[in-house]
Amino acid sequence: MVVFALNIVEEIENDKPRNYVEAINSNQSQNWIATMYEEISSLQKNDTWVLVEKPKGARVVICKWIFKLKEEIPGIEKARFKARLVVRGFTQRERVDYNDVFSPVIKHSSIRMILALVVQNNLELEQLDVRTTFLHGELDEKIHMT
Repeated sequence: MVVFALNIVEEIENDKPRNYVEAINSNQSQNWIATMYEEISSLQKNDTWVLVEKPKGARVVICKWIFKLKEEIPGIEKARFKARLVVRGFTQRERVDYNDVFSPVIKHSSIRMILALVVQNNLELEQLDVRTTFLHGELDEKIHMT
């Protein structure tokens, strides 16, 4: 059962656009545009950034859109389109642009262990989804993103 679930996730991952251009040119462009608007609105509502002119000589990090199509759970939840605006951190240099790294992710081995325990103990599994990713802490440094 766990192997089946992991195979389904892999199939769904293959249906997502790899970049903004693919998303807006896909058959599902209206769904992708709506979810990008939802992400931007959430970030603005939470005062995640301030729009400024680029200061002369400032280093700027690039951002990109990450797209996911969450599988439908029949009778419980419809398929969901998700878009996240993320910073391409590899454009920064350690100790020049940042000192600490914070990445709230879970390892695949942890997910597999949880699924195995759920199946073994005949438990029910519920999901928690974080809507906005930039809300985990205050920054002391100024970061300029385009």
